[in-house]
Order: sequence, then C-alpha cells, then structure tokens
Amino acid sequence: MHDVLDPDSDRGRVYQSLVRHPHQSAGELAARTGLAEAAVRAVLDELAAEDGVVTTDPGSAGAVWEAVPPTQLVEALLRRDDALRTALRRTGAELERLYRSARRDSTHYGALEVVEDLARVLAISRQLQQTARHQLRSIDVPPYSGTPDFYLAQEALQRERMAAGVTYRAIYPGSAFDDPIAWPNMARMIEAGEQARTLDDPPLKLSLRDDDLAVVTLAADERPGVVSLVIRPSSLLQGLSNVFESLWRLAVPVSAAGIGTQIDARDRQILSLMASGATDDAIARHLGVGRRTVVRRVSALLAGLGATTRFQAGVQAARRGWL
Repeated sequence: MHDVLDPDSDRGRVYQSLVRHPHQSAGELAARTGLAEAAVRAVLDELAAEDGVVTTDPGSAGAVWEAVPPTQLVEALLRRDDALRTALRRTGAELERLYRSARRDSTHYGALEVVEDLARVLAISRQLQQTARHQLRSIDVPPYSGTPDFYLAQEALQRERMAAGVTYRAIYPGSAFDDPIAWPNMARMIEAGEQARTLDDPPLKLSLRDDDLAVVTLAADERPGVVSLVIRPSSLLQGLSNVFESLWRLAVPVSAAGIGTQIDARDRQILSLMASGATDDAIARHLGVGRRTVVRRVSALLAGLGATTRFQAGVQAARRGWL
C-alpha cells in the first residue's frame, strides 16, 4: 500500500488529489489526475478496502469521496510494516529451530518429515501439483535438481492443472531473467496463465499446496544434492503461508505482455526519465509533447511491464535490457 504516498503512481495521484480537493466524485478525480474514470473507480475501491479513503454513499455512481487524514494513513502503514517484520522474524526463528532439530531427530516435530532421496524429492514436487485443489504457491530459487525432461514434464502438468482451474502463483528471484533454465520456463508459464512476481534474493525455496501441505527444499549440508522438508498442517505451515503472502506483496509483478519485445526510442526516453524520478510534467517538457500524451504512454508502459508503480516499472525495464 506504500505506493499511495507516491505522487507518480495511480493510487498516489488519486489519494493526493483528494488531500488537496476534498469531496470529489470519481469523474472529478479522473479529470484532475488524467486517469480514465474506470481506473479511478478501481483505485478508489482498492483504497477504500485498505482504509485509505472513505465515502458516504458506497456503490453509487455519484458517490463523493474523501481522503483519510495522512497522519492516520502513515501510522497505519507503519503498524503494518511492524507487524510484517514481527511475523517474518517469528517465522524465521521457528524455521531455524526446526531446521536444526530435523537434522538431529526427524521425529522430533510431528508435522515435519525430512526427505533426502532425490527421486522422492522430485516425486513430491510432482505430487503437489497433481493433488492441488485450488492453488499452488511457490518460491522458485536454486538449487535446481531436475533434468531437462523433468522440467518439460512439469510444464505439461502445470498447463493441465491450470486448465483444470488450479491457480498458480510463483515468486522468482531477479536473477531468473539470466538463468538458462528458470527464464524460459517462467516466460512460457506466464503466457499460459501463471501469476508471477520477482524479488531480489528470496529467502527459501518453497512450494505450498492449498493450505494443507508445504515443501521447503534446501541444499544438503554434508553432501551434494538437496533435502526437502515436508510440512503438514501446523503452526509452521501457517507461518510459511504468511511468509509467502508477505513476500508476494513485496515482489514485483511480471507480465506476459511485452516479454521478449523491444520498445521504441521515445518510450525508452520516457522510461529513463521515469527511472530518474521525473514527473509527467517534466517528461512532457523534456520531450516537447503534451502531458496527456505522457500520461497515456506511462500507463501503457506500466501495464505492459506488469507494474503498479514507477519504481517497479524501472526494475522490470532494467531487467529486460530496455534501459
């Protein structure tokens, strides 16, 4: 939600317009921000759900909106950040305890099973997908232990499961764009319907089936290969689920739109100026075009890059070699 404080994000434009001009309708906000009215309504619904704005007539086409006081909003953001850090520290400490405990006695924690055989590790990965009912969430980081044929079979199974209605959400490391195994797989799966995001240096390799099974895969300590920790319903499983959702909110969306494509010189200039912190007005003056033209191009670039903020757009553009 931090982008509500970014004056160059859509949410930031809408919120700060309400700060300056109270009691505005969606149509009035669209005129002030240069955004489409449908986009403004979507932003208002999001901000209302997050207690950033309020209205006295929800659901009405003529509803008038008001901003929550900025100090109240900032305090709420700080409380959420504190809660996130506390949850991450608590889960990390629990993982560390169980990690060390599992290496002394695999029966010490009833919800945990240690799997060291590579063939079974790969079989568990496949079984997770085959038995998922609603969704499969994953953090996909090295080590990669399968053969090329295994990954091709995994792609086929994922397409089959997505066609059956199972939602896939995956977090990849930023380095995945340069990985000869991860990047081609990521691009194909996104185009097939996977929801993907990237995060610099994710903390662990994790798969979550619905809300009832998790697998953490680690490099083996005293030999080549990997070890998997299979976690069944428990406070640890809930903690891992919370960690995934927290990291998902922090990660940068990756869009299938524009994968492998190039952009023209003007869009490259716009992206470079955005990355340097220039406002729409400054970009328009620099390029000698109208502000509305810049607003339209920025919106199109954000959509094409799967980004919701200029910072995310800059990260995505740099990773694709556009800057």
